[in-house]
Amino acid sequence: MFGAKINHGTPFRRAVEEGCVDGKKTVQIGLRGSGYSIDDYKWGTDQGFRVVPAENCWHKSLKPLMAEVRSMIGSGPAYISFDIDGLDPAYAPGTGTPEIAGLTPVQALEIIRGCRGLNIVGCDLVEVSPPFDTTGTTALTAANLLFEMLCILPGVKYHQ
Repeated sequence: MFGAKINHGTPFRRAVEEGCVDGKKTVQIGLRGSGYSIDDYKWGTDQGFRVVPAENCWHKSLKPLMAEVRSMIGSGPAYISFDIDGLDPAYAPGTGTPEIAGLTPVQALEIIRGCRGLNIVGCDLVEVSPPFDTTGTTALTAANLLFEMLCILPGVKYHQ
């Protein structure tokens, strides 16, 4: 990416190349916008990634998709990496790579809560940049989504 082997847009590629991630058990939801090359999205699908563009999520609940994801992942270890710029910048403007026509916070909750029951071994939330959001909306949204991720970790009991 831009001639660099390692940068913010390459962790999954490096993880697959190093054998740390099984592409056939990897799902990316909400991708959109321009790529850096014509083959940006093709590489992931060639590795077996289940790629769900944002436009396939518009105007609908993601609960059925998450049932498919749970089935695909099975009982093996799962890791959730949530990129805040998957949300539309109307909801999360504080990121370095905002793109219009993203997911809604409700869909973000459906994705995270839809991972309940998986053998989640860890999670993260990336790309929050407070200097790009003077209202703090992005940080608030990110904190709530991280809380939701903690609530679905195996062994955590909470009332829904």
